[in-house]
Amino acid sequence: MISGSIIPPPAGADVTTEEGLKAAMHLFEPKHFIMPFLAHAMGTLTGAMIAVVIAANNKMKMAMVVGVLFLMAGIANVLILSAPVWFNILDLVAAYLPMAYLGGRWMIKK
Repeated sequence: MISGSIIPPPAGADVTTEEGLKAAMHLFEPKHFIMPFLAHAMGTLTGAMIAVVIAANNKMKMAMVVGVLFLMAGIANVLILSAPVWFNILDLVAAYLPMAYLGGRWMIKK
């Protein structure tokens, strides 16, 4: 919710609704994709870390389950919104499974 105050959306873009976001996607510049990527990556990282903390056993598996669930949501996002191909690839490849693995490893080492 704060991303619009950090990197304002393009002039005339209504990003408050799915329809408005779809209609304005062509106005977005690469800088407008920084916050969504960080939200996806940090959400997955945090979820994986929490999963490791609360899991009784199979801690890394639970972290990766979080990553897979977030990846599934990311795939749905790609199918719903017509973001640039470069962003879709970056998001699906770097924001979910690698961040779940990283979050899992960090918390297991603690």
